[in-house]
Amino acid sequence: MSREKEVLLSVKHLKKYFNVGRGSVLKAVDDVSFDIYKGETLGMVGESGCGKTTCGRVCIGLYGKTDGQVLYRGKDVHAITGKDRHAFKKDVQMVFQDPYGSLDPRMTVAEIIAEGLDIHHIAKTTHDRQERIYELLELVGLNREHANRFVHEFSGGQRQRIGIARALAVDPEFLVLDEPISALDVSIQAQVVNLLIDLQNRMGLTYLFVAHDLSMVKHISDRVAVLYLGSLVELTTSEELYSHPMHPYTQALLSAIPIPDPDVEQARDEGKIRLEGQVPSPIDPPPGCKFQGRCRYATERCRQEAPALREYGSGHFAACHRCAEEQG
Repeated sequence: MSREKEVLLSVKHLKKYFNVGRGSVLKAVDDVSFDIYKGETLGMVGESGCGKTTCGRVCIGLYGKTDGQVLYRGKDVHAITGKDRHAFKKDVQMVFQDPYGSLDPRMTVAEIIAEGLDIHHIAKTTHDRQERIYELLELVGLNREHANRFVHEFSGGQRQRIGIARALAVDPEFLVLDEPISALDVSIQAQVVNLLIDLQNRMGLTYLFVAHDLSMVKHISDRVAVLYLGSLVELTTSEELYSHPMHPYTQALLSAIPIPDPDVEQARDEGKIRLEGQVPSPIDPPPGCKFQGRCRYATERCRQEAPALREYGSGHFAACHRCAEEQG
């Protein structure tokens, strides 16, 4: 008898709007719902400006919500206070996209990593504190000698390892990884992703992996959520998404993944799905389906009625009228 998966984070009808002046509202996250199970990696993908980063930050309370609910172990992230809030900040950490901008250049590596240790009173003695710093540096593939250096002395990949060590210092169980490899050289990206996978296996971590590199998302994710203009358009396992994408936007994204073989890439060039039209403004999205202006299958119904996110098969969700008609 299989054990039921434990839901660690539950997002229900989440909305995050920004007032941008003159009565205009930017709908960065618009009615998004999903669960993240303990021990898994949920990849979140989409074009720049689709709301991925904003969604991740709202999920851990860095941004307030406009509406909806985010539950972490059954507790409302935006309502918890006191000791529960302090414990939540320890259990949930974030690794930022820019490994230089997110690290204080005036502090040594040891001081950066030790901030969390000091805030949460984890190290009982100065010796324990120092040993924990050394342990974390070695855990992410750096050396003890790096502890007394400053951030500008490191490469981009090393800086991101420092950011990961800082996040792990307080022994969290859930990490939001906000495009942690997009600012790195291609040769370094795979190393950092493999490090994250290794750390997850060793420490039982749970990840929300925000990215736009679909090949890396496939490598690290158990399930993938596809966002378009602040809305969730498809959600399923990584294997299912890449072998059987249902939403036309997902199909277009996957067809654009480059293959590192010129002959194969040239042969498949004619089969690529090329989206036409402009991405609508999140301040004034079109009625109906937000993707209808760029979709080759759009009908009058798509222009009038927004599709609901429905399940097709085991855990495969999509928000598309065409999918509903084809699947019955």
